[in-house]
Amino acid sequence: MDTITRWNEVALRANRISHTFAGGTQLGPTLSSRALAIVHLAIYDAYAAVLGNPATLPAYLPGLPAAPSGATTSDAVAGAAYTTLVALYPAQTADFDNDLATMGNPASPGHTFGVAVANALLADRAGDPGASGPYTPTLTRGHHRPDPDNPTQGYHGPVYGQARGFAITKRHALDAPPFDNPEYVDAVREVRREGIRPDLLATLPDDFFKKRREMDHAVIGVWWAYDGVANLGTPPRLYNQILHVIAAAKGNTEAQNARLFALMNVAMGDAGILSWEQKYKWNFWRPVLGVREHDPAFGPTPTESDNNLDNTTDPFWLPYASPRTNAVNPAFPPPAGGTKNFTPPFPAYPSGHATFGAAAFQIVRRFYGIAANQNGNDNLLDGLSFISDEFNGINQDNTGTIRPNHKRDFPGGLWNMIVENAVSRVYLGVHWVFDAFTRRNNGQPDLNRKIGGVPLGLDIANDIFDSGMKRSSVGPLP
Repeated sequence: MDTITRWNEVALRANRISHTFAGGTQLGPTLSSRALAIVHLAIYDAYAAVLGNPATLPAYLPGLPAAPSGATTSDAVAGAAYTTLVALYPAQTADFDNDLATMGNPASPGHTFGVAVANALLADRAGDPGASGPYTPTLTRGHHRPDPDNPTQGYHGPVYGQARGFAITKRHALDAPPFDNPEYVDAVREVRREGIRPDLLATLPDDFFKKRREMDHAVIGVWWAYDGVANLGTPPRLYNQILHVIAAAKGNTEAQNARLFALMNVAMGDAGILSWEQKYKWNFWRPVLGVREHDPAFGPTPTESDNNLDNTTDPFWLPYASPRTNAVNPAFPPPAGGTKNFTPPFPAYPSGHATFGAAAFQIVRRFYGIAANQNGNDNLLDGLSFISDEFNGINQDNTGTIRPNHKRDFPGGLWNMIVENAVSRVYLGVHWVFDAFTRRNNGQPDLNRKIGGVPLGLDIANDIFDSGMKRSSVGPLP
């Protein structure tokens, strides 16, 4: 393991720990993707400056000083990683001190240079909005409100999407999601069947029950989850864990890892910004409201009275929901909301999971030579298998039962991952399929339509890769 991947593991540990104990920082998918982007951009710029080969490793941040004589890449990376991590996760400073003691030399010129690069990156992102901010929900049909099964959940990141981009050259946006048309009704029926809480399966009508969720769908939903819970953290951590396996299998050099880990994490940094911008622009409700209030006779402002309800409606429906893993583990404090699974506290469209996954895995595909328009299976994962911490034989479901160890492979490569990660949220009942993508008649994603997180994530990744990962000056949409 080289210095890049070792410090990446430290950053992933910080993500996990911060979501495990009270008082954590960089919480949720927004701030954790931002943190990983900052750490890896600092690592990259420090490493690239010391190596001094701008043709293959061009600087991200303009105006950085030259690396001093005698600086080593390992010390520069250590200084950059340590400084950003302490600034982002101050409560874990003692752990980072121990890491630095084994992976760096604070008295070296390389370390001092890495610190300077890190401070420049931190200053460059100092104006970013946080995950809190003003938000007033609307009672209009089709718009986001809190999960009725977790009514005090609040709102995550209502102004986060106003941040300046990390490396995008334009503000990629989406068209409106389908609503109250046949495509939307099909999505309602799909998630009602696929995402229902298991103990409510028997409540499905006959035509739904005959097509009930298969077990592999339920497993897929949990396998990809990482919903900001104890001892797991957020989806960007999972995608980095996957990249570790790929980079090792490909025999990456340290220089390749410096650029690849920066590319993937900066793509997720921009995915967090743009998906949250679109979420609060469209402000679309989640299935927990949309299924229960499908008939216009339901809702806070019913638009009609109806004693013969639309059979697509189920006012008692609840999703399997995002798994509150380790919520009853005595080693970790219980969450304020109890041990029930939950619907994430922000609008549905587009899916953050779908956007993060598409941006992350597409930029890895581009790094290994897949063309921007090659939207289909690849062979980048041939012979590889993966274990998610959601199914590692250690972590517990929301009842305190340890889930079994479960290994998965992906015959369709990283494209297989992009699609499966995206639809996994339908299998938990927390997203509509069009939050990920719309479908062609053959059931495959229709990426010609700018609808859903997968098209958005692909646009972000292709933009950053093609433009060379340069500092963005692109501000929020007006």
